[in-house]
Amino acid sequence: MDLLIMFSMASITATILIISNLTMAEASPDPEKLSPYECGFDPLGSARLPLSIRFFMIAILFLLFDLEIAILLPLTWSTHTFHPTKTITCIIAIFLLLFIGLMYEWLHGGLEWAE
Repeated sequence: MDLLIMFSMASITATILIISNLTMAEASPDPEKLSPYECGFDPLGSARLPLSIRFFMIAILFLLFDLEIAILLPLTWSTHTFHPTKTITCIIAIFLLLFIGLMYEWLHGGLEWAE
């Protein structure tokens, strides 16, 4: 019964918020908001220029190696478990895969900005 009351209250609140947003929203935005840049400068070129795939590759590699800290964190606690060698072996295997991937990208020029 309590779950039904909470669900109905959440639904009513969401409905009220959606209706109030639709009724109070400004329907005619000004030209400044419709321009590609809101900094006050006139755009010099097209705002829809394609970004280089190398930028995304560097960003993904940064995130990948930044998230490896999540792998390093349990390493300090793995020495207090029943089988610390199993955990350390898995972590070393993951590091080897990351290192092999980094070397592959490096040797094939995936980390170069200019060609």
